Amino acid sequence: PAPKEVSELIRLSLELFFPGFLGRQDLTTYNVPFHVGELLPRIARLLHRQVKKCLCYHQIQVEGRSADDEGCHCNAERITHLFLERIVHLRDMLSDDVQAAFDGDPAAVNCDEVILAYPGLLAIAVHRLAHELYRADVPMLPRMIAEWAHRETGVDIHPGAKIGRSFFIDHGTGVVIGETAEIGNNVKIYQGVTLGALSFPKDERGRVIRVAKRHPTVEDDVTIYANAIILGGKTVLKKGCVIGGSVFVTASVPENATVTITPPALNMQKKSFEPHQPDDESPMGEFQI
Repeated sequence: PAPKEVSELIRLSLELFFPGFLGRQDLTTYNVPFHVGELLPRIARLLHRQVKKCLCYHQIQVEGRSADDEGCHCNAERITHLFLERIVHLRDMLSDDVQAAFDGDPAAVNCDEVILAYPGLLAIAVHRLAHELYRADVPMLPRMIAEWAHRETGVDIHPGAKIGRSFFIDHGTGVVIGETAEIGNNVKIYQGVTLGALSFPKDERGRVIRVAKRHPTVEDDVTIYANAIILGGKTVLKKGCVIGGSVFVTASVPENATVTITPPALNMQKKSFEPHQPDDESPMGEFQI
């Protein structure tokens, strides 16, 4: 797969998700259908080409056999059609994400500002694109798409993570969401949150078991504040719970519970402001600036 073409695929997809905001901006209710009609075949060609490359690469490098060019072509065509059929659903999901950001952040002036200036939304939009390809078992490409979002926003979401509707990442920087994490609807998280693995289960030869559930489950209506770390595949944050900032959670949290840490004791001391008396015998002498 070609990184430059992957970046172009992401750019065109974002333009399709948010027409008039990203990419071409001189759109009206009259010409936007024509613009969308022009975008779709460009996206389809790019996606088909990159998916085919990834499928051929997987057969050669991972399966250790010659690439079945015709088979990869047909499979890439099928995956491309499936993705195009999901675009309406993706746009509907992203509309809810935009509204969730506006509703959840009093600093947001309007939904237009959310689309144009919120890195959390950009990360979510790109994740939803990557996740569709992950679900279709496309090798390599979903990770490349996810890493593009990571570089652009500082938000690292594995394409395998399952994320529900109306998801809001506030600020975004340092958020990490692992491959087997599951997030429900109306969830809000702040910067620095980690949904990670407590440990990696291994087989009898000491190799990591890649299909195991390693990351937490977050149910509906949960809020997770800045720098909280939630680890483990058996950890479930039940519906409506609130996780305070900087907590470390490795066990499930009951419904509507609030988890916080004990605030550290503050030890305040008064500084002494006695003037410094220069040492006349100092070998350094005097310096004036």
